[in-house]
Amino acid sequence: MHPLRAAVLIFTLAVLMPVQAVAATLLRDADIEYALNRLAAPILQAAGLNPNRIRVLLIDDRTLNAFVADSDHIFIHSGLLLKLDRAAALQAVIAHEAAHIANGHLARRSANLRSARTAAGLGAILAAAAAAGGSGRAAAGLSLGAQSSAMRLFLSHTRAEEASADQSSVRYMVRAGVDPRGAVEVHDLFEGQEALNVGRQDPYMRTHPLSRERARAMEAFVNANPGPQGDSPSATYWFARAQGKLSAFTRAPNWTLRRADGSPSADIALMREAVAHHRNSDSRRALAAIDRAIAQRPQDPFLYDLKGQILLESRQAGAAVAAYRKAASLAPGHPLILGGQGRALLASEQYGAALKVLEQARARDFRDARILRDLSVAYARNGQNAMASLVTAERYAVQGRLKDAGLHAKRAADLLPQGSGPWKRAQDVLRAAKLAK
Repeated sequence: MHPLRAAVLIFTLAVLMPVQAVAATLLRDADIEYALNRLAAPILQAAGLNPNRIRVLLIDDRTLNAFVADSDHIFIHSGLLLKLDRAAALQAVIAHEAAHIANGHLARRSANLRSARTAAGLGAILAAAAAAGGSGRAAAGLSLGAQSSAMRLFLSHTRAEEASADQSSVRYMVRAGVDPRGAVEVHDLFEGQEALNVGRQDPYMRTHPLSRERARAMEAFVNANPGPQGDSPSATYWFARAQGKLSAFTRAPNWTLRRADGSPSADIALMREAVAHHRNSDSRRALAAIDRAIAQRPQDPFLYDLKGQILLESRQAGAAVAAYRKAASLAPGHPLILGGQGRALLASEQYGAALKVLEQARARDFRDARILRDLSVAYARNGQNAMASLVTAERYAVQGRLKDAGLHAKRAADLLPQGSGPWKRAQDVLRAAKLAK
C-alpha cells in the first residue's frame, strides 16, 4: 500500500492547529446520533441522497458551526445544537450542508488540497477527507482542529456556493414537509457576525460567508416557497431528546433538574433527571428515574443503554451487562451499544465474551477510541498480547498520536505472523507514523 494511502486510512481528522487551539472531539452517543439521523432522513431523501449512507455526527465544541468534509458525513457542533430553538432550525442546517454534497461543491476540495503549502498540511487535510469517510478499516477522526488556516481553507465555501446551497436547502425542506422558516431563524442567529473581528466570529462565519444581502435573499426565497408551518410532533420529540440529553451531560445537574419538567414528553424529562442525578452521584435516584422512563417506552434501546451506563459507572457491572444486553437485543448490531456491553463484560471479568462483543463493535464502527481501548484490554486479558499492541497502535493513530502508534505497531509487527491480516494492519500504522515525521 502506498505510504500516503496508509496515512489516509489510519489518520484522524487531525489538522494543523495554532499552539493555543485545543482539538475538539466527536461526541459519540447512540441516542443523540439516532435522533439527529431521524431528523436528517427526510431532508436527505428530499435532496436525492441516501439517508442510510450519510450520517450526522456531533462535535464537542461550544462554538456555532456545521460542516461537511466528505460526501458521507455532516458534522454539527454541540454549541449549535444547544443554541437552536426548534427542530426546523436544525433541519435547515442539515439541509444546507446536504446541499453542499448534492450540488457537488465538495469537488472543489481537490483544488483546495493542492493549495496546501507543506507536506504536513497536505497529509493532514487528506487524512481529514478520508478518515471522515469511515470506509473499510479507515479510522474516522476523533480529533478536529477547526481553528487552523488549513482546515478553514478545506471547509470554506464561496458566496456563490452559499447562495446555491441556501436555495437548494429551502427546496429540500419544503419537499420534505419541513417548515422553511427554520432557515431564516438560522440566519437570524448569526446576524451581526459579519461586523465582528475574525477572532470573535463563530467558525460558521469563516467557513460559510454571511452577509445581510444573503439573509434578505433567503427570507425572500422562503416567502416565495412558504411550505408547512411549525414542527411535526415527531421532529419536536427527537430534537428535544437530542438537545435534552446533550444539555443534561454538559450543563450543571441543578440546571437540568430545574428545567426537566419543561420537556415535551415525560420520558425525555425522566431521562434528563436520570442523567442529572447520575452526575450528582445519586445512583438510587438516577436508576429510579431511568426505570420510570423505560416504563414509558419499554422497547426503546437507548434508554436501556443509558441505564447500562449509569449502572456501570456506579460499579454495578453485573446489572450493567444485563441492561446492555437488553439494549443490544432491541437494536441488534448497534456499535456504540455493543461497545458499552463489551465494557460492562470487561468490568465483570467476562473477558472472552467481552472480546467477542468488542470485535463486533469495532467491525461496525472504527470511530470510537473507547471501543479500541477496551478491545486492547480484552485481547491482553485473553493472552493475545500482539493483538493488544496492534489495537493500541490503531487507537493512538485515530487520536493523532502517530509517534506512540508507531511504537506499538512495531511491537505488534514483531509478534504477528508475517503476511497475516493483523500484520498488514500494523504495517499500515507504521507507514502512517513514518509519514507523520
